[in-house]
Amino acid sequence: MKEDWIECTFEELLDYEQPTKYIVKSTKYDDNYKTPVLTAGKTFIKGYTNEPDGIFENLPTIIFDDFTTASQFVNFKFKVKSSAMKILVPKSKLVNMLFTYYAMQVNRVRSDTHKRYWISVFAKKKFLLPSLGIQKAIVSKIETLFSDLDQGIADLKKAQDQLKIYRQAVLKKAFEGELTKEWRDKQTDLPSADELLKQIKEERQNYFDQQLAIWKEAVIIWKENKNDDKKPAKPKFIKKLVPFSNEELQELPNLNKNWQWVKIDKIASHEASSLKAGPFGSSLKKESYVEYGFKIYGQEQVISNNHQIGNYYVNEEKYNSLINCAVKPFDVLISLVGTVGKVLVLPENCERGIINPRLVKITLSKFYNPIFYKYYFESAFLKSIYSIKSHGATMDILNLGIIKELPYPLCTLTEQHQIVKEIESRLSVCDAVEQNISESLEKANALRQSILKKAFEGKLLSEEEIAKCKAQPDYEPASVLLERIKEEKKQK
Repeated sequence: MKEDWIECTFEELLDYEQPTKYIVKSTKYDDNYKTPVLTAGKTFIKGYTNEPDGIFENLPTIIFDDFTTASQFVNFKFKVKSSAMKILVPKSKLVNMLFTYYAMQVNRVRSDTHKRYWISVFAKKKFLLPSLGIQKAIVSKIETLFSDLDQGIADLKKAQDQLKIYRQAVLKKAFEGELTKEWRDKQTDLPSADELLKQIKEERQNYFDQQLAIWKEAVIIWKENKNDDKKPAKPKFIKKLVPFSNEELQELPNLNKNWQWVKIDKIASHEASSLKAGPFGSSLKKESYVEYGFKIYGQEQVISNNHQIGNYYVNEEKYNSLINCAVKPFDVLISLVGTVGKVLVLPENCERGIINPRLVKITLSKFYNPIFYKYYFESAFLKSIYSIKSHGATMDILNLGIIKELPYPLCTLTEQHQIVKEIESRLSVCDAVEQNISESLEKANALRQSILKKAFEGKLLSEEEIAKCKAQPDYEPASVLLERIKEEKKQK
C-alpha cells in the first residue's frame, strides 16, 4: 500500500520563522482580549492580549518548541510567549500542513539535552510521504477517529468530575451526621457532646496531675544530688483557645443534639508539642541532611499519602535539637503551602523523624479518630472556611494559627469509627470506578498513538479507499509531488 510513497525530510516541506517579532510585550492577559498568546507545550494558550502589532497571520502553521520538541498545529492568528520556538511554514501551497503535523507526532526525538533541536536534529528526520490525495484521505480519517476518541475522553473526564462531586457529597453528609442517623437512632447509651467535653476535661486534668507529681519527684532528686544538670522543666500543655461565640456558631451548620462544634484544643492531645508547626527554615538546612538516621517528613509524603517515600534524614543530634517537631505513630501531618490542606495519618510502623517547615503535625487525643480527622479536614466544607481565613493571599496557604481557629465536629469515638466505616464503604466504590476511568484514559492515549502509527505505516486506509484516491483525475505519485514542491520553492 506504500508502493508510491517517497522518503523525505521535514526541511524539504517546511521553512521556519524566528518568533522574535511576534513576542507579546505585556503578560497582563485578559480573557476579554482578542489575540491568543501561545506556547508549543501542553499549556498552548497562555492567555489573551490586546496588542495590535506583531500578530502572526500566515496560516495554517506549526509552532515547535525548540528545546522540548513539542509542537502544536495552529489555524488562527496569534502572538507568542517567548523566543524558545520555531514557527514552521510550508515551502509550497502543495504541502498539507495538518498531515505534516501528524507526521511530526510519530517522529519523536530524545530531547534530554539543553539545545535547540529544529535545525540540528528534527528538520533532518526522514519519513514517508504519500500522494496529496492519499494525504487528504489519511488526515480526514485521523480527524474522524480522533473526534470519536475525543468525545469518549470528554465523557470519561466528565465522569471523573462527577466522582469528585460525589466524594464531597459523601463527606458533607458524613459530617452533618446523615450517614450515621439510622445507626445513631439504634444506640441507647451515647453520651452527649457536653458529657464528652466533661470527660475530656477530666482526662486532661488527671494527666496533668500525674505529670506534675512526676516533675515534683524529679525536682526533689535533682536537689538531693546537687549536680550541675539543668533543673527539670515543669510540664506544659497546650493553651486553651477562646471558644466559639454565639455569633460564630450561628454561621456554622446546625449539628444534631449529640454533636458540638469545638476548636482543636478540645481534641488534641495534652502535651504542648501536640500542635506543632515545622521548624524555621534556618533550623533545618540541607547541610544538615545525612544518608540515613531520622526521617524528614515533608509535603511529598503528605500529598502522595505515602509515608514511605523520600530519603531525607538528619542525625540524632539534629533530631534531638528539634524534638518538639518529632512525630509519633498516628500523628496527623498537614501540608501548608501550594497543595494545602492535604492530610497524612502516620501508621503504627512509621519511621522516627521530624517534620519540615512546610507541615504542621497534630497529635490527637484518645477521643478523636485520626482517620475521621483526615476525611473532615480534606472536605470541601472545611476548605471553604480556611480559604476565607487566608485573607485573599496570592496563593493558597495555611498556618497553625488558622488551624487553631477552625471548627471541628465533636461526637463519640464510637460514632467516629462508624462514620469512617460508612465513608470508606462508599469511597471504595469510587476508587474502583476511578481506577477504571484512569485505565481507560491511558488506553485512549495509547489508541491515539496507534492511529497515527498505522497512518504512517500505510495501514489506516483500506484498499478501496486507496483505489478511490488513485482514481482521481489529479492523482500523482509522491515522487512527482515532492519535485513540484521543490520547484515551487526555487521559483519563490
